[in-house]
Amino acid sequence: MKKKILVISGGFSKEREISIQTGIQVARELKKNGYIVKVCEPDNEIYKIVEKFKPNKIFNALHGQFGEDGYFQTILENIGIPYTHSGVEASAKAMDKEVSKKLFIKNKILTPKYIKFDFDRHYSKLQNQIQNSFGFPVVIKPIAEGSSVDVFICNKLNFKKKIKLLENYKKILIEEFIPGREIQAAILGKKKLGAIELKPKRKFYDYQAKYDSKAKTEHIIPVNISKKDLNILMNISLRAHNLLGCRGVTRSDFKFFNNKFYLLEINTQPGMTKLSLVPEICAHKGISFIKLIELLLNDASTNK
Repeated sequence: MKKKILVISGGFSKEREISIQTGIQVARELKKNGYIVKVCEPDNEIYKIVEKFKPNKIFNALHGQFGEDGYFQTILENIGIPYTHSGVEASAKAMDKEVSKKLFIKNKILTPKYIKFDFDRHYSKLQNQIQNSFGFPVVIKPIAEGSSVDVFICNKLNFKKKIKLLENYKKILIEEFIPGREIQAAILGKKKLGAIELKPKRKFYDYQAKYDSKAKTEHIIPVNISKKDLNILMNISLRAHNLLGCRGVTRSDFKFFNNKFYLLEINTQPGMTKLSLVPEICAHKGISFIKLIELLLNDASTNK
């Protein structure tokens, strides 16, 4: 009997379009390989759809807020059908960059220094605080967004102008800027999948560099580092994956500078689009797209 898979994509975050693309790619591949597939939005109709369609498993193709931060995972737990990727707690910890950074620091995983800034406070002493903590340039980012949404590299001159663009977030992270190479590593379950280096033509690997083919970001695989360094990188990625209690696939983003790996963040639901990195890493390892999807479905659970 053919398995029924419900693919949930779209949603309400700023990454909605990327989620839709992920959902389309996953659904197309499943249908091609004999699965019965239905794609739906994470709206109020989901309980009715589940009741009528009766899926064996749910593929969570959501990205960003409400889909990747534990919120929708709680709904999936209530539905009670095994779903892909991380559960409630791991998703919430990974999405909250301050919470995850505190865990990294506590467990001696190198990560850029940071300040949390509350927009209820005044700007006047902030620049002095930054100068005394790690100096300019800095990276400013929302605490709980993905895909480099609203992330900016700022110097002393444009800092005030850029930070005002994030006022609607109430609280943000101001992070030490680490120069160097951009390397990302993928974990699937307990398996170290591999790594890829990115050379964006833009200032850094931002939203446009990730999803616009015209941005022409260079993807380098295998990464040109020593076996020892690659082993260190993959061990850090697996530690971070386990530390947060993740399951399924995760992608950890690093800067490699002065022979040290700085973990920027961990993504619990990396993209599965044509330009996405995890499928590319898998392909290099001989894991086809359908095999990757099936591995995620095999790992699906209702365990928080």
